[in-house]
Parts: sequence; structure tokens; C-alpha cells
Amino acid sequence: MRRYRDRPARMVEHRRFQVNGTLETEAINQQMQTLGWRVYVTNHPAAALSLPQAVTVYRQEYLVEHSFSRLKGHPLSLSPMYLQREDHIKGLIRLLSMGLRLLTLVEFQMRQALAGHQETLSGLYIGNPKRATARPTAELLLASFRDITLVMVNARGQTYAHLTELTPLQQQILKALNFPVSIYTLLGPVSDEPP
Repeated sequence: MRRYRDRPARMVEHRRFQVNGTLETEAINQQMQTLGWRVYVTNHPAAALSLPQAVTVYRQEYLVEHSFSRLKGHPLSLSPMYLQREDHIKGLIRLLSMGLRLLTLVEFQMRQALAGHQETLSGLYIGNPKRATARPTAELLLASFRDITLVMVNARGQTYAHLTELTPLQQQILKALNFPVSIYTLLGPVSDEPP
């Protein structure tokens, strides 16, 4: 090739390849025999849970597995710890299991409320406020309350409080979860006088 301005000339080489192949029909047939198969393991005896029943029970299992991934990761973070007493280990797991159940319940309640009114919720996604969803996660719902602040000042024997006002999105979430707005507004004493 020729030079261009202050760049040196370069050589471009074009090659063409041709590949010939043959099908190994026996190997393909063996592979096709295993397609669509899944392995299920259970500790229930066959008398208590037949194979069709086990498959039916496991079909929605990914929902349970998703919950356990929450338990092991964000937001509950059951990470390896150096707890030595068995009662401490059991207590921690039980406490985090309660947190997991609470997350699941909040999510279920919100999705049921949105489905019942055929509504969607927008404003949950940072950077994309117009994106709407009818199946919000509990983590997104809780994150929408992250900018709330309660400032309390004690001065001259009086307590003054300032509480961030709820946004329309936060009010919609509380309403869908059947919580009155007063559970928020009663967080601190109300006073309009400056400290």
C-alpha cells in the first residue's frame, strides 16, 4: 500500500481459507438423546414424593433459590464469620432469615397491590426515572427511601425536628403496602419554630 502523509507504507495481505467437514452422526445422536434431560435430587422417599410430584414441586424452586441468594449476598450478607458458639450461629441465621422473610413479604405485597390495580411503579431506577415496573424488588423499594433524613436538635430544653418530606413515589409505596403516612410523620416531634 502507499504511504499517507507522514505514515509509513504498509503491506496488507489477504488470505482465503476453505474448511471441509463431515458429520459424525453417531456422536450427534448420542448427544441428542441427553437434550432436555434434567437431574433432580431429593431426600424424600419415592413413597412420599413420586417423580412427577418432585418435578412439579421443583418447577418454582428458582424463586426460593433467588431468596437464598439474597441471604448469602446483598443485602443481608450472611458471609463466613468466625462465630464459635453454636447458639450464636443459629441466632444469626435466624435473625437474617427473618430479614429475608420481611424482604420477600414486602415484595409480594407490593406486586399484589400493583397487579390488583393494574398499575406500574416508575421512579425506582436511578438514571432512568421513567422506567416503570409492575414487579419491583424489595431492594429497589427500600432504596427509594435512602435520602430520608431526620435531624433532631435539643436546645434550651426543647427538641426541634426536621424530617424530609415524602416524595409522591414514597407515598405511593406506603399506600400500596397498607401503611399510613403517619408511621413516617410521627418519627420525631414536630416543631415549626427554629432552634
